[in-house]
Amino acid sequence: MKQFRIENLKSTYGEKVLFNNISFLITEGDRIGLIGVNGSGKTSLLNAISGINPADSGTITKPNDYTIGYLMQNPILDDDALVMDAIFSGNQPVFQTIRQYSYALKRFSDDPTDEKIAQQFEDAQNAMDRDEAWTTEAQVKAILTQLHMPDLYRKVGELSGGQRKRVGLAQVLIEAPDLLILDEPTNHLDFDSIAWLEKYLSSYKGAVLTVTHDRYFLDAVTTRIFELSFGDLFEYKGNYQAYMVGKAERVEQGKVTEHKQQQLYKQELAWMRKSARARSTKQTARENAFAELESQMGTLQLDDNVTVNLGQQRLGKKVIVIENATIKFDNKTILDHFDLRVSAGDRIGITGENGAGKSTFLNAIAGKMPLTSGVIEIGETVKLAYYTQVTEEIPDDKRVIAYLSDVASSVTDKNGNLVSVSELLEQFLFPPFMHGTLIRQLSGGEKKRLYLLKLLLQQPNVLLLDEPTNDLDIGTLTVLEDFLSGFAGAVITVSHDRYFLDKVANQLYMFQGNGVIERYDGLFSQYLATHTDVKENIIDNKELVAKKKPIVTEKKKLSYNEKKEWETIEDDIAKLENRLDEIPDEMTKYGTDYIKLGDLQKEKDDIEAKLDEKMNRWEYLSEVVESE
Repeated sequence: MKQFRIENLKSTYGEKVLFNNISFLITEGDRIGLIGVNGSGKTSLLNAISGINPADSGTITKPNDYTIGYLMQNPILDDDALVMDAIFSGNQPVFQTIRQYSYALKRFSDDPTDEKIAQQFEDAQNAMDRDEAWTTEAQVKAILTQLHMPDLYRKVGELSGGQRKRVGLAQVLIEAPDLLILDEPTNHLDFDSIAWLEKYLSSYKGAVLTVTHDRYFLDAVTTRIFELSFGDLFEYKGNYQAYMVGKAERVEQGKVTEHKQQQLYKQELAWMRKSARARSTKQTARENAFAELESQMGTLQLDDNVTVNLGQQRLGKKVIVIENATIKFDNKTILDHFDLRVSAGDRIGITGENGAGKSTFLNAIAGKMPLTSGVIEIGETVKLAYYTQVTEEIPDDKRVIAYLSDVASSVTDKNGNLVSVSELLEQFLFPPFMHGTLIRQLSGGEKKRLYLLKLLLQQPNVLLLDEPTNDLDIGTLTVLEDFLSGFAGAVITVSHDRYFLDKVANQLYMFQGNGVIERYDGLFSQYLATHTDVKENIIDNKELVAKKKPIVTEKKKLSYNEKKEWETIEDDIAKLENRLDEIPDEMTKYGTDYIKLGDLQKEKDDIEAKLDEKMNRWEYLSEVVESE
């Protein structure tokens, strides 16, 4: 069982300590979620583990043949390369065989009468047989299909940001490394792709380390959670729900310890204040202990979620009225005679297929995109704030508190109390030592958080949010969700985050493309559970082990033994799959019992081999049955 060991890893950014002498072990089969607020050092840790940007100190120990695949938030790809070449850029010889076969197949499909092309295609097929590449090719096709990959023969430079992210994800999944590092893998994925990815990672043979804001994804995939907080790494066994329980217990224990220290401090302070003659000269050790205790007072650091309680201007009866709205451009229909009336207190979620026009719809409401026909009327009392995917340019040479002070030095909360900018910054997870920080020293996620706070500082009564979860950490999202739950105004949000939609929206509009929009009243998880058109697109794991179908030529009937086998083979496959699903839970249960973990890993490998064999037999027998 391959292991990846980190010992005493330390890294700083300027004067800020990102992680301080942290140690941990990653073992084959681990499913680890890495959590922390923006700027806590998550990406720096991933870069250090992958070797892209080594840490300042510490050691990394791994086998010589250990491989790492790293999906960055913004994958580095060659713009001049074709998508096909980018995906199969790994060093494995089988990738070159598959790539050559794909090109030969395309040329042969375009011109099947050319003898030279036909011969090249036959040679490519023979190479696939020689390298036993058909199984890999079938797995690759399943991955590409589920990620809704663009045309494989387009140039990477022609792709959108979301398409590039999917190319990068396909690249690392196909390479199947020992350690799969994924930084926000669900960004730009449709829901069927996310559901498929959850299943795929749950049965992945190697180890997985992922940073994601998608809490449902963490819940479905992870068996360990690492929390990076104020330079320390805290580990929790289990998925995201288990982490929430464990985090609450850790915070409570920290508060108890802090309280005990405060009580001891009061006692020692009283003793220290006694006159020198009342104290023995032999009490030097106690004085030193007091000095140490005094230095520790108030050092408990917690990044708990804090309620943001801002007031906003009153909304009148007329908020937003959309009548007969149509948007068409480049022969594409976004809205087709669409009607919507938004009232105070509405919580509207916009979701659906990528490229269906969700952001365009928000731009139209904000007055940044004209309608082809119809009208959008905004009420006179509306004070609108629009959180866009591409934020305004934030001046790097300004300090955090000055950037906000340009809007207001203070605001009023719902109770009419003044709240200073400094207090708001703390509520939005910017501790006091960061208030004077230059903006250029912030991480990308911290800049997004600062931008969102600036919008809320304007005290709007209508919020438009375009994919806010893509760049915000879980802590900030929780603060935002709590704020929206008490927000008296209207909220319209575009999001692919299932958890976020469940928390903030009860009125959903599904953009299905070509102007088709479906309304659903209720939670988004309920919608996914009840709509078969979504679930039918989710491929089961057994389809990922599809093999090249054997050609049935002479044999037309099943033998007696084969008939018996045919009667039970589907039940046999189901039993193997059920046992395969149980093993990860057992591996979590045994924790650091490496002997038991090794036995379970061997059993898992054996079952997967048997499942492959059964699937091959099922396909063979089904071909014969269909030909009878």
